[in-house]
Amino acid sequence: MNLSNNKILITGGATGIGLGLTERFIKEGNIVIICGRRESALKEVTDKLPQVITKVCDLANPADRTELFEWIKTNHPDTNVLVNNAGIQNWMDVKADDFYDKAEQEVEINVTAPLHLTNLFLGLEGLNTIMNVTSGLAFVPFSKVPVYCGTKAFLRSFTLSLRHQLKDSGPEVIEIIPPALNTDLGGKGLHDQHPSVSEFVEHIFEQLKAGKTELTFGTSEARAEANNATIAEYFSRMNP
Repeated sequence: MNLSNNKILITGGATGIGLGLTERFIKEGNIVIICGRRESALKEVTDKLPQVITKVCDLANPADRTELFEWIKTNHPDTNVLVNNAGIQNWMDVKADDFYDKAEQEVEINVTAPLHLTNLFLGLEGLNTIMNVTSGLAFVPFSKVPVYCGTKAFLRSFTLSLRHQLKDSGPEVIEIIPPALNTDLGGKGLHDQHPSVSEFVEHIFEQLKAGKTELTFGTSEARAEANNATIAEYFSRMNP
């Protein structure tokens, strides 16, 4: 992937990892478009980075996803990078009354939305890179977020198949595999003790510059390379 002179759409680009990627891609000389459900969050980004292009879009809504693509196709047809970053995480008890409703929402945003957007954007002339943000939890689940882990395992599997199907015709497929980071994913304060997004993004860009297509950091590196015995050990430590 060329790291400059791109036009990049980052879903969920107003907060967390998405915002970190937005800031760094701008620093590298790219045009960045971000979408998100909350207009107020998008405005906070443009107050700081006025060159960012924003689009309000509820990725849980199939019609909004289609409208986002049509808007890009009409107004930004030179978009050449899609970053499927948006995701939600719910700490859930499978016996809770609201379990299924929360699970359905997670699957829609974490699985169905990137599948739908990938299919749509593969019809965009000039698209040359798809980046999917999965998780170290795709390899070793944390039982307090059971559906989130399952969605990321799905996206990891889909990304491998997508890369294989497109290996001769493109676009290039890159997987970003973060560990837990200091973001509000899952709720405020839950991840305060974890590494910063900026540290993570710096490490990711070093790997991009080296031409890697599976990008890891910290504990996600060990989990991505683990064998079954190591995964079982990680599971025991994460789920006492």
